[in-house]
Amino acid sequence: MKARVVVTLKDGVLDPQGKAIEGALKSLDFNGIESVRQGKIFDIELAASDRAAAEGLLRQACEKLLANQVVENFRVEIVELS
Repeated sequence: MKARVVVTLKDGVLDPQGKAIEGALKSLDFNGIESVRQGKIFDIELAASDRAAAEGLLRQACEKLLANQVVENFRVEIVELS
């Protein structure tokens, strides 16, 4: 089974890397881009065959390691069943 975990900064948290990317895009004449927020994507392969168990395992991984819940949100998506 494959899954994707998307980690993003919470609203209101400053994002200097996103601002730097936004500035670089504007300097390269990518017009129409109003703002950029950066995040992380983890593509994970799981041995689990039970969707609920896999989601629970990934949520625990996010809570303990993959996301800093003080400043980040996370979303777990099962993208492919084996």
